Amino acid sequence: MTDSATGAPVDGQGVGKNDKLVILASSVGTVIEWYDFYLYGSLAAIITVQFFSGVNETTGYIFALMAFAAGFAVRPFGAIVFGRLGDLWGRKNTFLVTMLLMGLSTFVVGLLPNYATIGIAAPIILVLMRLLQGLALGGEYGGAATYVAEHAPNGKRGFYTSFIQITATAGLMISLVVILGVRLTVGEDAFNAWGWRIPFLVSILMLGVSLWIRLKLAESPAFQRMKAEGKGSKTPLKDSFGKWPNLKLVLLALFGLAAGQAVVWYTGQFYAMFFVERVLKVDPALAQMLTAIALLLATPFFVIWGIVSDKIGRKPVILAGCLIAALTYFPLFHALTGAANPKLAAAVASSPVTVHADPADCSVQFDPIGKTVFNKSCDLAKSYLAKAGVTYDNVAAPAGTVATVHIGDQVVTSFRGDQMPAADFAAAKKTWDKGLGDALLAAGYPAKADSALVNKPLVVGILFLLVFYVTMVYGPIAAALVEMFPTNIRYTSMSLPYHIGNGWFGGFLPTTAFAMVAASGNIYHGLWYPIVIALATAVIGFLFVKEGKDVDIHA
Repeated sequence: MTDSATGAPVDGQGVGKNDKLVILASSVGTVIEWYDFYLYGSLAAIITVQFFSGVNETTGYIFALMAFAAGFAVRPFGAIVFGRLGDLWGRKNTFLVTMLLMGLSTFVVGLLPNYATIGIAAPIILVLMRLLQGLALGGEYGGAATYVAEHAPNGKRGFYTSFIQITATAGLMISLVVILGVRLTVGEDAFNAWGWRIPFLVSILMLGVSLWIRLKLAESPAFQRMKAEGKGSKTPLKDSFGKWPNLKLVLLALFGLAAGQAVVWYTGQFYAMFFVERVLKVDPALAQMLTAIALLLATPFFVIWGIVSDKIGRKPVILAGCLIAALTYFPLFHALTGAANPKLAAAVASSPVTVHADPADCSVQFDPIGKTVFNKSCDLAKSYLAKAGVTYDNVAAPAGTVATVHIGDQVVTSFRGDQMPAADFAAAKKTWDKGLGDALLAAGYPAKADSALVNKPLVVGILFLLVFYVTMVYGPIAAALVEMFPTNIRYTSMSLPYHIGNGWFGGFLPTTAFAMVAASGNIYHGLWYPIVIALATAVIGFLFVKEGKDVDIHA
């Protein structure tokens, strides 16, 4: 039964006639936004070459990851800006604006000349487009989740909003399928040269369809009722973050739910794909195909866990997902190595690598402008091994010792490049790189994974399990956040913790984990980042977050 004036559920019972359209329009639109946003991450390696070719390869890839992260960095600001508009102006109108902003900025990337054509302007414009995408996404998710939840009857919010939760994975999966399709159609060389632009350009067609569907929607019934009763907030930012009772809820939503959910999401989907492709050296097309299969198999569980959360609560499902993920990441990623690149796993077991060096001879190899030459003996050894994706241990040597790389029984001695003229250094480094590369090959370390030896069913199974964890933490999160806040400041209040969690804690995971791996020499060391955050969220959420599945958000 519904209110004849607003279409809102009466006493939280029943739903309006257009709920299927509500879910479809909100979900399809959000899928397109995620598709646009994740194209960049899926094509990071190619974007490095196209837009950051003015710096060395390692720094270029770090820059590409940072530009990817820039989109996440501004998401909380988008949540503030568009969350405020959503609480003042309405849910529907706000997420129409965010969709236009996202679609047009993505289309521009597809047309943007590369570094070789317009120089430094190329990466600058690219980063600006990423910032616009981040702002748009910061406003989109909260609007879609709030809009759907406010149409749902009590007892079914987890089910209704779970379709919004599918959108992020669906957007990533569609981006991988489109990329793979274009790749196979035009060929690898053509794809690297110009074909990568096609997935960005076709998004404009998806944008048109999604806008057409969303324009058919009416405003949220809860928002209409609030406006009709004159109970809207005139200062949603102040009411959300300037008053301790609500600010406390925002902080609990962030640290007791969203932060852990975010790192599990990005580990299970993005970092896993990065690990398979960049660290384990699996052919990119194969890595994307296996990831897409795992995503497709796991996607229904977003809805299943949404339904389960309607029965037993949001907290048990989300926090269990965080805890189980944290406890099993190390064995799963070790198993992933053995399945995806068995030769690498065998080489690590039979011929472990250690770098013996004077700690004073080792630098932190991050070059913010791409012009520093790392030519100390320790730096030369570690930079080559990091670039080759080889795990190594560090052993401190006496002061003044020239660094050596121990590969099983082999010992390869580095050289003091910092004490040589530039011309001599270039020649010596070329010889050194070849010698160390030959030694690694002789010890069984492959230059890249042999596609014929990849245990494809096992890789898909492990990736599926990682995404299964994602479905546990992500399926119920929208309902959990919506239930924590009142209607007049709901859009603003739920959007900020969600986007700080996913934009900062989650979005910076690839960059942070990569830096941790490079510093330690252990390809698994970056997993400590999501493990610690997921465990902290499980504890904080268990102790302080209240269950909200029985809350009447229409009251």
